[in-house]
Amino acid sequence: MADAPPTPRPSAGRNIARQRRFWTSRAISWDHGAGNNPGLLKVVAQVIAEADATKSEHAVDLGCGSGQVTLGLAGEVASVLAVDISDKMISLLLENARRQGVGNVSGRAIPVEELDFPPSSVDVVVTNYALHHLRDEDKPVLVQRVFGWLRPGGRFVVGDMMFGRGGDARDREIIASKLTLMLRKGPGGWWRIAKNSGRYLLRFQERPVSMHAWVRMFEDAGFEDVRAVPVVNEAAVVRGTKAAS
Repeated sequence: MADAPPTPRPSAGRNIARQRRFWTSRAISWDHGAGNNPGLLKVVAQVIAEADATKSEHAVDLGCGSGQVTLGLAGEVASVLAVDISDKMISLLLENARRQGVGNVSGRAIPVEELDFPPSSVDVVVTNYALHHLRDEDKPVLVQRVFGWLRPGGRFVVGDMMFGRGGDARDREIIASKLTLMLRKGPGGWWRIAKNSGRYLLRFQERPVSMHAWVRMFEDAGFEDVRAVPVVNEAAVVRGTKAAS
């Protein structure tokens, strides 16, 4: 079964505006809750480990939120540019960096769809729980653009919810576990099933695709040594390397 239906699809501009409003309104609650989510912390740790960064390298964190990956990665690299669609998120990240005494982090509020860097100018690009908000057609485009930004030997690491529409055993297991959990919650859970099913079927707000789909996107863009690591529940991490010249 395909990872996404062909229609309907919001325009890029509408999706960007919607995501900016959503994450600006959620910035403080995300900042307060992210550090207390054991599953998310495991994915953050896996993303940082897969980055395999060195002190001489310069990194970019796409969809940085309030800095869970950025601040963990900062101690491993020369610098991190943190990118998020929300000015509020960037403000929170920079405040968190100041409070923790992290001085090699900078921030930029811009949609990843509009971000650009010179060719071969970045060593590591990471992202965590952000790219499932992109439209499906924008995901492979971003992977291809990241490949161009990276220097030879550079790595791209994507941590995210990764499941499709039941096309393989992992997808079906994830969907079944989510349904079982929600059904046990009674009427409130039933409502969440209805709401989330509508969002997923219409590709509204959240648009995850399978781990295998991400692997294909990396390979199609030219990445080598592509590997996928399931982490917790629906979350996985995919990493690829740009061949050294």
